[in-house]
Amino acid sequence: MDKLVSMEIFVAVVEAGSLTAAAERFDISSAMVGKHIRSLETRLATRLLTRTTRRQSLTEIGRQYYEQCRRILADVKAAESLAEAMTATPRGVLKVTVPLTFGVEVFAPAMTDYLTAWPDVSLELDLSNRVIDLVEESFDAAVRIGRLPDSSFVARPLKPYRMRACASPEYLARAGTPRTPADLAQHECLGFLHWGREGIWRLNGEPEGESPLRAGRFRANNGQALKVAALRGFGLVLQPEALLAREIARGELVPVLDEFLPPGSPVHLIYPRDRRATPKLTSFIDFVMERLGA
Repeated sequence: MDKLVSMEIFVAVVEAGSLTAAAERFDISSAMVGKHIRSLETRLATRLLTRTTRRQSLTEIGRQYYEQCRRILADVKAAESLAEAMTATPRGVLKVTVPLTFGVEVFAPAMTDYLTAWPDVSLELDLSNRVIDLVEESFDAAVRIGRLPDSSFVARPLKPYRMRACASPEYLARAGTPRTPADLAQHECLGFLHWGREGIWRLNGEPEGESPLRAGRFRANNGQALKVAALRGFGLVLQPEALLAREIARGELVPVLDEFLPPGSPVHLIYPRDRRATPKLTSFIDFVMERLGA
C-alpha cells in the first residue's frame, strides 16, 4: 500500500476518533481503513492503536508517530503547493553562463529588464570564456559564440557576433583613413593577444583573400584596454561590435574597412532538452529570443 496514503488515513482515524468516521472522509470501507492501519503497524513492527469494541486509543509509539505524520503530511502539502505555484508563475534562481564581453555589453543590460518583468526570479550570471558543462555544474542555460559541437542540448540562434574596425576621429585626421587591408601597413593596429602571440590582424583582403598584417606596438589580452587606447587616438582597434557600439553611436570611434571584415560568428542560446521546463526557464528563453534572437 502507498505509505503516504496510509499515513493520511491513520491521521484521519486519530482525529476523527474512529475507523468508520475516517472511512467516510476518504469514501472507502472501514475494512480498508483497517488494512491501511495494519500495513503501517507491520512496517513499523509495533502497535499504533489499541482497539476495543467500544473505543480506541493511541499507544505511546502511536502518539509520537501521529505527531511525526502530521508534520510530514504538512511538508508534503507545502511542497505540492510550491510546485503548483511554480508551474503558474516564474520564480526561483536562474544560473546562466555567458562569454565575458558579450555578457557585459549585451546580455547583462537586457537581463535587468527581464528581472524587472519577473520579480520572483533571481539571476546568477557567470561571465567567463570558459566552456562550462551545464549539467555537471547545474546551469540552466548558456550563450555560446562560434560553431557548436553536436550535442543533446537545444540551440536557439541569436544575432551574429560581428567585428568592427574603428579609430578616433583625431587619429584618422592625423594618420589618414585606410581604404583597403594593404593600407593598414602604414597604421598603428592595436593587437589582441588572444589571436596569437603577436596579436596580428587578419582581414579579408581584396581578391587574394586573407592578408596577414604587421603587429602593432600596443598589444593586450583585453578588448576594453584596446578600446581605451583607440579612444585616446593611439591607433585602430578591431573588436566585437558589442564592445564598440556605444562609442560608434556617439561618434567617438569611426568604423573603417567594413567591407573587408569577416562575417559575424554564430551565437546560440543553449539549454538542456526538457519537456517539463519550469516557467522561469521558459520565460527566460522567450525573453532572450525576443530581445536578442536572430
